[in-house]
Amino acid sequence: MNKAELRSIWEKEEKAAHIIGWDFSHIHGRYEEEDDLPWDYEKTVRKYLSRDFDMLDYDTGGGEFLLSLDHPFDKTAATEGFKPNVRLCEEKLLPLGINFKECGTPSAIPFDNEAFDVIINRHGSFDAGELYRLLKKNGIFITEQVGSDNDRDLVEMVLPGTDKPFPHLNLKEQRRVFENAGFHIIKAKEAYRPIRFYDVGAFVWFAHIIEWEFPGFSVERCLDKLLKMQKVIEEKGEIKGTVHRYLIAARKV
Repeated sequence: MNKAELRSIWEKEEKAAHIIGWDFSHIHGRYEEEDDLPWDYEKTVRKYLSRDFDMLDYDTGGGEFLLSLDHPFDKTAATEGFKPNVRLCEEKLLPLGINFKECGTPSAIPFDNEAFDVIINRHGSFDAGELYRLLKKNGIFITEQVGSDNDRDLVEMVLPGTDKPFPHLNLKEQRRVFENAGFHIIKAKEAYRPIRFYDVGAFVWFAHIIEWEFPGFSVERCLDKLLKMQKVIEEKGEIKGTVHRYLIAARKV
């Protein structure tokens, strides 16, 4: 394909870059990531979650992972701050009896002191002091987070010199934050793993969805860089980057 044809395909991906919840099915089979982390987030959550526990999923997205846990609905609460996901959660979670509340401020979560035995959070913002307030004594917070080095090699391919959006998000610094808030760390791991794209259109869609990592990205602005990516795929079959993840489980003492 020539430059004009490639640009047309990529601009269609750009226009299609919208999701509800955290659904990446649009590029399923066109990319791969984090399929071999040295921990299993779901198993970690289940290890500390008893069916008689009161649980909060803070920043639940569309509630997909929360519902997969099959925790008793009358023992389950959730929050979300992204407006399209808020509407989705109101439609999906409230009718089930889950105590869902809109919240986009990690330092002001609208629940009472010591309300929960377990709080979970995957790839969302959090405030360690607020979590301490919400947890019962010996309660546990479990989070898997996207680290500050996530996708940095991919960002450099299209937007060289871009600052890290969240430079403090790494295991060493975040572990200290929790310890200073009064938590005891019971599990802490960090990992770097490959992410692979098998066509440039999938990357274009991805970069628009993860817009905070790729600020100002567009096909028009980055066309020459995308054409270089296309050559790499034609030669090697993939574009390869690196994901950065860390896991913390912390107990209130």
